[in-house]
Amino acid sequence: MTIAEMQQEIIRLKKEKDVCILAHSYQAREILEVADFTGDSYKLSVDAKGVENKNIIMCGVRFMAETCKLLSPDKHVFMPNPHAGCAMADQMDRALISQVKETLPDYTIVAYINTTAELKTICDVCVTSSSAVEICKKIENDKILFIPDCNLGAFVASQVSEKTFKLLSGGCPIHACVNTDDVRKARELYPDAELLVHPECTPDVAAMADYIGSTSGIMNYAIKSDKKEFIIGTEISIAEHLQYMCPDKKFHYLSLKLICPNMKATTLVDLYDCLNGTAGEEIVLDDDTMRDARKCIDEMIRLG
Repeated sequence: MTIAEMQQEIIRLKKEKDVCILAHSYQAREILEVADFTGDSYKLSVDAKGVENKNIIMCGVRFMAETCKLLSPDKHVFMPNPHAGCAMADQMDRALISQVKETLPDYTIVAYINTTAELKTICDVCVTSSSAVEICKKIENDKILFIPDCNLGAFVASQVSEKTFKLLSGGCPIHACVNTDDVRKARELYPDAELLVHPECTPDVAAMADYIGSTSGIMNYAIKSDKKEFIIGTEISIAEHLQYMCPDKKFHYLSLKLICPNMKATTLVDLYDCLNGTAGEEIVLDDDTMRDARKCIDEMIRLG
């Protein structure tokens, strides 16, 4: 079976089995082409909530599938590849943050959406990379513990200087691996290009950027910009997707180190097998986790 034939079969099967396919922007091109919705993790969860399908397949990583389940508890949510985790989401757990809470009882705990459902159960409000600044400004408390990404937290703190932030050592190891030398080399290679980076990059890298924003923010900026050349400082698949969307522009990788193995774990074959019921895993969360983890997401919706 060719890729094109498998894609056609996936399209047929999803209609037959009442399935909505979600694909994060970091997924491979051939998966995005058969998805019903594409975008960042929170957008996809909201998209899933609005569809009539009773079955959802999340092509992404585990915390994304969990978030989807939290927002659509009445639906069956599946991961095509159960091994697709998130190094950042797995860095901190409920036990660790419970201990930190005891030392900082007067701090509001803000959890980046890139956290497990279990950890969300003891957090006050959830944020995405695109909503973090706005929501932190609206939080009544002027003391914030931002977890788990210290780089995103530092960026938010720089934009919300009127509040006190506590950050822990954590974050995305993929975004954090690029450095200022990588930026200088890319600037030398592509002197006419604007540098667009994700706030999960280190503060010194972000300081050298022309634009700092979420995955969707980077894509929207590049699409709408009058500029014709860009260096993309996030997962390399975004440069590839933008090149398809804007063939009249040029997109370069900030670094070849910006490859997420967890996002690359899901293949078109995994998706096909999941639809056939021969692979994948359904996300199951207990009632207490569903109830408690949903609270910080509801607070995000209220403040956002």
